[in-house]
Amino acid sequence: MLTISTIIGTSGAIILPEFNKFAVQFGGFGIRWYAIAYLVGLLAGWYLLRREASHTQSPLRHETVDILLNYVLFGIIIGGRLGYILFYNSAYYLAHPLATLRIWEGGMAFHGALLGIAVAVLIMAKRHNVPFFVLTDRIALVVPIGLFFGRLSNFINGELYGRVTTLPWAMVFPNSDGQPRHPSQLYEAGLEGLLLGVVMLMIWRRGWLQQHGRVTGVLLAGYGVARSLIEFVREPDAQIGLLLDSVSMGQVLSVPMIVFGGFLIIRNSAWSGRPPASR
Repeated sequence: MLTISTIIGTSGAIILPEFNKFAVQFGGFGIRWYAIAYLVGLLAGWYLLRREASHTQSPLRHETVDILLNYVLFGIIIGGRLGYILFYNSAYYLAHPLATLRIWEGGMAFHGALLGIAVAVLIMAKRHNVPFFVLTDRIALVVPIGLFFGRLSNFINGELYGRVTTLPWAMVFPNSDGQPRHPSQLYEAGLEGLLLGVVMLMIWRRGWLQQHGRVTGVLLAGYGVARSLIEFVREPDAQIGLLLDSVSMGQVLSVPMIVFGGFLIIRNSAWSGRPPASR
């Protein structure tokens, strides 16, 4: 039984218990919180996009959304896994190539998943004759849902925590070095999930889906900025550390997102201010 003395340590930090990494467990096997997060994010996105496809003016149809779900799923799994291997732990997987297939042990990267989704959607757009940004704009609207639940899973698993701090909400994570740290997973859930989700809802209501690529740009730039800021308080990956003793890999990978996202926003803003062409 948890008491105040076990929850609040002598340093004043919040002592977290070790949560079960399985939401449902059968002996040594079960359904992990990660799987629940992916499932909830994908199904919530699928449901919302099917609702959008119900409107007569929508360029999507229900069958298009169903096909899109399959492409996105493969993009997330393949891209997320390869991204983690290439960006974060290539030396280990070069020495242990068969470990590449053990995705149930963890090891996924959002930037890799994003690239995987982009490639998968590009293939779908060509095969099914749907404009690329029509698809990515709508995916962008629902991405914060998956980010929110994914970061909560990181928190439950006691991983990807922040740097040492003396702030009153500092937390001591299980199986760590016992130091009070930033709950950076909750920061990310709040910024990349809740706040970015509210922004996407606002721009959807403003009709930005009519400007192909602008919503995609907001997601890319918004996530890139949020991730870059949180990386200042997130513990760097042990196998990489800080690059040039100053920036993390997450910040480096977020720069292209911010630049390209900003380009899409500015480009569409310029187009939206032009007078209609003469016919």
